[in-house]
Amino acid sequence: MTDIRVLVVEDEPIAAAAHAAYVGRLDGFTLAGSAPDGQSALRLMAEFTAAGTPVELVLLDMNLPDLHGLDIARRMRAAGFFADIIAITAVRELNIVRSAVATGVVQYLIKPFTYATFADKLASYRQFRDQLAGPGAAGPGASQSDVDQAFASLRAPSELPLPKGLSVSTLESVQDFIKAQAGAVSASEAMEALGMSRVTARRYLEYLADAGTVSRAARYGAPGRPENEYRWIRPPS
Repeated sequence: MTDIRVLVVEDEPIAAAAHAAYVGRLDGFTLAGSAPDGQSALRLMAEFTAAGTPVELVLLDMNLPDLHGLDIARRMRAAGFFADIIAITAVRELNIVRSAVATGVVQYLIKPFTYATFADKLASYRQFRDQLAGPGAAGPGASQSDVDQAFASLRAPSELPLPKGLSVSTLESVQDFIKAQAGAVSASEAMEALGMSRVTARRYLEYLADAGTVSRAARYGAPGRPENEYRWIRPPS
């Protein structure tokens, strides 16, 4: 996969420079440019498209001097710019969030945030792109499983409520364990390593799979009933 070309749209110079620097630190992404307002962003997108190097992802502030972020998103679609949008904003009003989803915003990142949070969001987005462009998507259409797994990758585990009986500290232990493994692990292997019951280990692993943090596949070849194995989904390098 080639690098994803990113346009930062932010009117605060310090924030714009920080977001641009964050993009530069991430593998799989390249900064196409920065724009301080909506009109400049639309003009840059038109210029890049005409040059054959279209913007593929827009990091979009909602409050800009000339246009609201939602207006920019609508004008992008009307002009035929189909870059994905990640909103980066302090705006928290639910009506704005709903409207952002309706206009095609794929992620919503609320200021202030850390670099780690930023990196996690973009890694999830990259995973979403890669899954839709992977070998399973090369045929005439994606399967329901392909689509479900791709959209699940846009959700971080923190965005899914923990089911009753699951704790954050134990979840972190399970995440750390599976992340440290070179290959896939089963619930039985997690049970033995972490000193919990197989049922409990499986609940945490299934939660992480539903959240899109780990992949889930059937393991065959061992005596008895086949069981699932789980593998940490690593961002592409």
